[in-house]
Amino acid sequence: MRRSLVFVVMALVLALVAACAAPADPQAAAPAEPAAAEAPAAEEPAAEEPAAAGEDLTFTTVVKIAGINWFNRMEEGVKEFGAETGINASLVGPAQADAAQQIPIIEDLIAQGVDALCVIPMDPEQLDPVLQKAMDAGIVVVTHEASNQQSMHFDIEAFDNRAYGAGLMDQLAALMGEEGEYAVFVGSLGSKTHNEWVDGAIERQLEAYPNMTMVGDKNESFDDTQIAYEKTKELLRAYPDIKGFQGSASTDVPGIGQAVEELGLQDQIAVVGTSLPSIAGDLLETGAIDVIGGWDPAVAGKACNKIAQMIIAGEEVGEGTNLGITGYESLIADGNVLYGNAAIYITLDNVADYPF
Repeated sequence: MRRSLVFVVMALVLALVAACAAPADPQAAAPAEPAAAEAPAAEEPAAEEPAAAGEDLTFTTVVKIAGINWFNRMEEGVKEFGAETGINASLVGPAQADAAQQIPIIEDLIAQGVDALCVIPMDPEQLDPVLQKAMDAGIVVVTHEASNQQSMHFDIEAFDNRAYGAGLMDQLAALMGEEGEYAVFVGSLGSKTHNEWVDGAIERQLEAYPNMTMVGDKNESFDDTQIAYEKTKELLRAYPDIKGFQGSASTDVPGIGQAVEELGLQDQIAVVGTSLPSIAGDLLETGAIDVIGGWDPAVAGKACNKIAQMIIAGEEVGEGTNLGITGYESLIADGNVLYGNAAIYITLDNVADYPF
């Protein structure tokens, strides 16, 4: 029994020794993957460049009507502003000059959560509720050509509107020899800016040019060249002695000038008004239009967006503010309505200085 027990113990010992001496399983012998915590630290990626200032901001400019040269020019300025600041800046507008068509565009932009709206209202009163809604949603609202807008943080005007209108009247009076009948146009009777220009012109005429007489009422063109053209012909039939016209919408003087030229009256009738050389320059060359007044809409678009940027950055905006933009270096403030000094008057003699 004892011998058998010895043999069993010896057999177990030999088996254990053999097992220890046996070659290891290749898979078992492979070193275990180091734990994640023990893995060599990966090389840190190079620090990224700081994000371009404003690249997370979205500003949208909403104009009266898309596709006309005035607002195409403004879009150039808006895009330049975006390129210079890194802000996602764009411009949109309805197919027709209609405040009711601006409202759903603004509603959609509120839903998208844009950071700022720069709006050129067709009718400030009609847009007031939707702009208040934008402000309630935390969106910065800056308007242009709307000094009577109630719901906005600031309105920016290129100049004092009545003074500008008076300047247009001075131009018209000189061309008319300070006497005779004249008619006036506005894009819309609801357009505060257009009416301020015309009111300033009429006031200037009454105080300085007593031998001039306005005929009819303010003529509404709805920013449509064809309507201005047709109404001019109607006025000339009703008042054949008219010697001058003053337009407000950028499309007014082209329509007026076309009608005057077709009737062969360009040497007898003076035409002045707000527009651009790209819109009315050909009729300026033929003499059907005499003076184009206004401002550069591209620069105004940049000014509007710049104010929105300053508000979001917490910078002070008000009397004396310098936007760093030509014509807007020292703003005049009347409450939250701001005025620049950016008026220009373009004639055939200096049109080459304004290639837009």
